[in-house]
Amino acid sequence: MTDTTGRSATNPPAARPRRQRRWSALTVLVWTAGILVYLFLIAPILVIFLSAFSPTEYPQFPPSALSVRWFAELFSNSDWADALRVSLTLLIFVTPLTVILGTAAAYALGRLQFRGREAVQSFMLSPLMIPQVVLGIALLYEFTALGWMNELKALVIGHMIVAFPYVVRTVSVSVSSLDPKLESASMSLGAGRLKTFWRVTLPLIKPGIIAGTVFSIVESFGEVSISLFVSSPGNTTVPVRIFSYIDQTFDPSVNAISVIFIAVAVIAMIIIDRTVGLTKVM
Repeated sequence: MTDTTGRSATNPPAARPRRQRRWSALTVLVWTAGILVYLFLIAPILVIFLSAFSPTEYPQFPPSALSVRWFAELFSNSDWADALRVSLTLLIFVTPLTVILGTAAAYALGRLQFRGREAVQSFMLSPLMIPQVVLGIALLYEFTALGWMNELKALVIGHMIVAFPYVVRTVSVSVSSLDPKLESASMSLGAGRLKTFWRVTLPLIKPGIIAGTVFSIVESFGEVSISLFVSSPGNTTVPVRIFSYIDQTFDPSVNAISVIFIAVAVIAMIIIDRTVGLTKVM
Protein backbone atom coordinates (compact mmCIF):
# COMPACT_ATOMS: atom_id res chain seq x y z
CA MET A 1 0.00 0.00 0.00
CA THR A 2 1.41 3.31 -1.09
CA ASP A 3 0.47 6.91 -0.37
CA THR A 4 0.10 9.75 -2.86
CA THR A 5 3.83 10.35 -2.91
CA GLY A 6 4.56 6.81 -3.96
CA ARG A 7 6.21 5.77 -0.70
CA SER A 8 5.13 2.66 1.17
CA ALA A 9 2.73 3.51 4.00
CA THR A 10 4.01 0.61 6.10
CA ASN A 11 7.71 1.41 5.83
CA PRO A 12 8.71 4.70 7.50
CA PRO A 13 11.25 6.88 5.73
CA ALA A 14 14.82 6.05 6.45
CA ALA A 15 16.37 8.09 9.26
CA ARG A 16 18.79 10.75 8.18
CA PRO A 17 22.36 9.95 9.00
CA ARG A 18 23.79 12.05 11.81
CA ARG A 19 26.01 14.85 10.67
CA GLN A 20 29.49 14.24 11.96
CA ARG A 21 31.22 17.21 13.46
CA ARG A 22 34.35 18.05 11.54
CA TRP A 23 37.28 19.55 13.40
CA SER A 24 39.05 21.92 11.10
CA ALA A 25 42.61 23.08 11.69
CA LEU A 26 41.34 26.52 12.74
CA THR A 27 38.97 25.03 15.34
CA VAL A 28 41.73 22.91 16.83
CA LEU A 29 44.02 25.94 16.93
CA VAL A 30 41.41 28.10 18.70
CA TRP A 31 40.68 25.42 21.31
CA THR A 32 44.39 24.82 21.91
CA ALA A 33 45.05 28.53 22.34
CA GLY A 34 42.11 28.86 24.74
CA ILE A 35 43.28 25.94 26.88
CA LEU A 36 46.82 27.34 27.01
CA VAL A 37 45.53 30.75 28.09
CA TYR A 38 43.44 29.23 30.90
CA LEU A 39 46.40 27.12 32.03
CA PHE A 40 48.61 30.21 31.99
CA LEU A 41 46.11 32.08 34.20
CA ILE A 42 45.46 29.27 36.66
CA ALA A 43 49.08 28.12 37.01
CA PRO A 44 50.16 30.88 39.48
CA ILE A 45 47.08 30.23 41.64
CA LEU A 46 47.83 26.52 41.67
CA VAL A 47 51.46 27.17 42.65
CA ILE A 48 50.43 29.50 45.51
CA PHE A 49 47.77 27.10 46.74
CA LEU A 50 50.03 24.05 46.89
CA SER A 51 53.03 25.97 48.24
CA ALA A 52 50.92 27.18 51.18
CA PHE A 53 50.88 23.60 52.49
CA SER A 54 54.66 23.24 52.34
CA PRO A 55 56.25 22.15 55.65
CA THR A 56 59.61 23.76 54.88
CA GLU A 57 60.85 27.24 55.81
CA TYR A 58 60.52 28.40 52.21
CA PRO A 59 57.84 27.93 49.54
CA GLN A 60 58.27 24.64 47.76
CA PHE A 61 56.44 23.50 44.64
CA PRO A 62 55.42 20.81 44.54
CA PRO A 63 55.62 20.44 48.32
CA SER A 64 57.46 17.40 49.66
CA ALA A 65 54.61 16.87 52.13
CA LEU A 66 51.34 18.55 53.12
CA SER A 67 51.19 20.59 56.31
CA VAL A 68 48.97 23.30 57.81
CA ARG A 69 51.92 24.73 59.72
CA TRP A 70 51.83 28.13 58.05
CA PHE A 71 48.08 28.51 58.46
CA ALA A 72 48.56 28.02 62.20
CA GLU A 73 51.43 30.52 62.07
CA LEU A 74 49.09 33.19 60.76
CA PHE A 75 46.89 33.06 63.85
CA SER A 76 49.70 32.56 66.36
CA ASN A 77 51.79 35.48 65.06
CA SER A 78 50.76 38.74 66.76
CA ASP A 79 51.55 40.91 63.72
CA TRP A 80 49.33 38.86 61.42
CA ALA A 81 46.64 38.68 64.10
CA ASP A 82 46.67 42.49 64.51
CA ALA A 83 46.47 43.01 60.74
CA LEU A 84 43.57 40.57 60.50
CA ARG A 85 41.83 42.36 63.39
CA VAL A 86 42.14 45.72 61.62
CA SER A 87 40.81 44.29 58.34
CA LEU A 88 37.82 42.67 60.08
CA THR A 89 37.11 45.86 62.02
CA LEU A 90 37.08 47.78 58.75
CA LEU A 91 34.55 45.32 57.35
CA ILE A 92 32.25 45.94 60.30
CA PHE A 93 32.15 49.68 59.54
CA VAL A 94 32.70 49.82 55.77
CA THR A 95 30.21 47.18 54.67
CA PRO A 96 26.96 48.44 56.26
CA LEU A 97 27.73 52.12 55.59
CA THR A 98 28.64 51.48 51.96
CA VAL A 99 25.64 49.23 51.33
CA ILE A 100 23.17 51.71 52.87
CA LEU A 101 24.56 54.74 51.01
CA GLY A 102 25.04 52.83 47.76
CA THR A 103 21.52 51.38 47.84
CA ALA A 104 20.00 54.82 48.49
CA ALA A 105 22.05 56.34 45.67
CA ALA A 106 21.18 53.57 43.20
CA TYR A 107 17.47 53.80 44.01
CA ALA A 108 17.50 57.58 43.63
CA LEU A 109 19.27 57.37 40.28
CA GLY A 110 16.80 54.75 39.08
CA ARG A 111 13.63 56.56 40.18
CA LEU A 112 14.36 60.29 40.02
CA GLN A 113 14.57 62.27 36.81
CA PHE A 114 16.59 65.48 37.05
CA ARG A 115 19.03 67.52 35.02
CA GLY A 116 22.57 66.20 35.27
CA ARG A 117 21.50 62.72 36.34
CA GLU A 118 24.04 61.05 34.03
CA ALA A 119 26.79 63.33 35.35
CA VAL A 120 25.97 62.40 38.94
CA GLN A 121 25.98 58.71 38.05
CA SER A 122 29.34 59.04 36.32
CA PHE A 123 30.73 60.85 39.35
CA MET A 124 29.60 58.04 41.66
CA LEU A 125 31.24 55.44 39.42
CA SER A 126 34.41 57.50 38.85
CA PRO A 127 36.53 55.65 41.49
CA LEU A 128 36.40 52.65 39.14
CA MET A 129 38.17 54.67 36.43
CA ILE A 130 40.55 56.82 38.47
CA PRO A 131 43.82 55.03 39.34
CA GLN A 132 43.78 54.10 43.01
CA VAL A 133 47.28 55.48 43.42
CA VAL A 134 45.91 58.91 42.51
CA LEU A 135 43.05 58.46 44.98
CA GLY A 136 45.54 57.40 47.65
CA ILE A 137 47.70 60.48 47.15
CA ALA A 138 44.65 62.76 47.22
CA LEU A 139 43.36 61.18 50.44
CA LEU A 140 46.84 61.38 51.96
CA TYR A 141 46.89 65.17 51.51
CA GLU A 142 43.31 65.56 52.69
CA PHE A 143 43.59 63.39 55.82
CA THR A 144 46.92 64.96 56.74
CA ALA A 145 45.34 68.41 56.63
CA LEU A 146 42.45 67.17 58.79
CA GLY A 147 44.73 65.36 61.24
CA TRP A 148 43.16 61.95 60.63
CA MET A 149 46.19 60.01 59.44
CA ASN A 150 46.62 57.93 62.59
CA GLU A 151 42.92 57.18 63.01
CA LEU A 152 40.85 54.27 61.78
CA LYS A 153 38.26 56.53 60.14
CA ALA A 154 40.79 57.46 57.47
CA LEU A 155 40.90 53.83 56.36
CA VAL A 156 37.12 53.52 56.64
CA ILE A 157 36.52 56.50 54.33
CA GLY A 158 39.18 55.31 51.87
CA HIS A 159 37.71 51.82 51.64
CA MET A 160 34.17 53.20 51.32
CA ILE A 161 35.24 55.29 48.33
CA VAL A 162 36.61 52.19 46.60
CA ALA A 163 33.65 49.91 47.42
CA PHE A 164 30.86 52.46 46.85
CA PRO A 165 30.75 52.22 43.01
CA TYR A 166 30.36 48.44 43.14
CA VAL A 167 27.33 48.71 45.40
CA VAL A 168 25.77 51.38 43.19
CA ARG A 169 26.39 49.28 40.08
CA THR A 170 24.93 46.02 41.42
CA VAL A 171 21.90 47.61 43.09
CA SER A 172 21.20 49.66 39.95
CA VAL A 173 20.87 46.39 38.02
CA SER A 174 18.09 45.26 40.35
CA VAL A 175 16.40 48.68 40.40
CA SER A 176 16.36 48.88 36.60
CA SER A 177 14.52 45.53 36.41
CA LEU A 178 11.97 46.56 39.04
CA ASP A 179 8.51 47.34 37.63
CA PRO A 180 7.32 50.73 39.02
CA LYS A 181 3.72 49.51 38.73
CA LEU A 182 4.29 47.23 41.71
CA GLU A 183 5.16 50.20 43.90
CA SER A 184 2.23 52.20 42.54
CA ALA A 185 -0.13 49.30 43.25
CA SER A 186 1.11 49.08 46.82
CA MET A 187 0.62 52.79 47.44
CA SER A 188 -2.81 52.73 45.78
CA LEU A 189 -3.85 50.08 48.31
CA GLY A 190 -3.04 52.40 51.20
CA ALA A 191 0.61 51.72 51.95
CA GLY A 192 2.85 54.76 52.37
CA ARG A 193 6.15 55.30 50.57
CA LEU A 194 8.22 54.05 53.48
CA LYS A 195 6.10 50.93 53.96
CA THR A 196 6.10 50.28 50.21
CA PHE A 197 9.87 50.54 50.09
CA TRP A 198 10.25 48.19 53.07
CA ARG A 199 7.62 45.62 52.03
CA VAL A 200 7.82 45.71 48.21
CA THR A 201 10.90 47.47 46.86
CA LEU A 202 13.52 46.15 49.27
CA PRO A 203 12.65 42.44 48.82
CA LEU A 204 12.68 42.83 45.03
CA ILE A 205 16.11 44.50 44.90
CA LYS A 206 17.56 42.21 47.57
CA PRO A 207 19.71 40.22 45.07
CA GLY A 208 21.49 43.42 44.04
CA ILE A 209 22.01 44.40 47.67
CA ILE A 210 23.48 40.99 48.47
CA ALA A 211 25.83 41.21 45.50
CA GLY A 212 26.81 44.75 46.49
CA THR A 213 27.51 43.57 50.03
CA VAL A 214 29.77 40.80 48.75
CA PHE A 215 31.61 43.20 46.44
CA SER A 216 32.06 45.65 49.31
CA ILE A 217 33.54 42.94 51.55
CA VAL A 218 35.93 41.69 48.86
CA GLU A 219 37.09 45.17 47.85
CA SER A 220 37.64 46.29 51.44
CA PHE A 221 39.37 43.08 52.49
CA GLY A 222 41.77 43.11 49.52
CA GLU A 223 42.34 46.85 49.08
CA VAL A 224 46.03 47.76 49.15
CA SER A 225 46.72 50.91 47.08
CA ILE A 226 44.81 53.43 49.20
CA SER A 227 45.64 51.58 52.43
CA LEU A 228 49.36 52.03 51.74
CA PHE A 229 48.89 55.81 51.79
CA VAL A 230 46.45 56.29 54.67
CA SER A 231 47.33 53.43 57.06
CA SER A 232 49.48 53.91 60.15
CA PRO A 233 51.67 51.50 62.16
CA GLY A 234 48.79 50.93 64.55
CA ASN A 235 46.22 50.40 61.77
CA THR A 236 47.83 48.03 59.28
CA THR A 237 45.54 45.91 57.12
CA VAL A 238 46.33 42.40 55.87
CA PRO A 239 47.22 43.48 52.28
CA VAL A 240 49.59 46.18 53.61
CA ARG A 241 51.11 43.64 55.97
CA ILE A 242 51.71 41.29 53.02
CA PHE A 243 53.27 44.09 50.98
CA SER A 244 55.72 45.01 53.74
CA TYR A 245 56.36 41.38 54.75
CA ILE A 246 57.56 40.17 51.37
CA ASP A 247 59.95 43.13 51.23
CA GLN A 248 61.83 41.66 54.21
CA THR A 249 61.32 37.91 53.98
CA PHE A 250 59.30 35.37 52.08
CA ASP A 251 58.01 32.22 53.70
CA PRO A 252 54.87 30.12 53.04
CA SER A 253 52.82 32.24 55.48
CA VAL A 254 52.33 34.69 52.62
CA ASN A 255 51.04 31.83 50.49
CA ALA A 256 48.71 30.78 53.30
CA ILE A 257 47.12 34.22 53.58
CA SER A 258 46.87 34.29 49.78
CA VAL A 259 44.89 31.04 49.87
CA ILE A 260 42.45 32.73 52.26
CA PHE A 261 42.06 35.61 49.81
CA ILE A 262 41.46 33.17 46.97
CA ALA A 263 38.82 31.34 49.02
CA VAL A 264 37.05 34.63 49.80
CA ALA A 265 37.06 35.58 46.11
CA VAL A 266 35.68 32.19 45.01
CA ILE A 267 32.91 32.30 47.62
CA ALA A 268 32.07 35.84 46.55
CA MET A 269 31.79 34.83 42.89
CA ILE A 270 29.48 31.94 43.78
CA ILE A 271 27.20 34.18 45.86
CA ILE A 272 27.05 36.87 43.17
CA ASP A 273 26.37 34.32 40.44
CA ARG A 274 23.54 32.75 42.47
CA THR A 275 21.92 36.08 43.38
CA VAL A 276 22.33 38.46 40.44
CA GLY A 277 24.49 36.71 37.86
CA LEU A 278 28.07 37.50 36.98
CA THR A 279 27.19 38.62 33.45
CA LYS A 280 25.02 41.45 34.83
CA VAL A 281 27.62 43.03 37.06
CA MET A 282 30.93 42.32 35.35
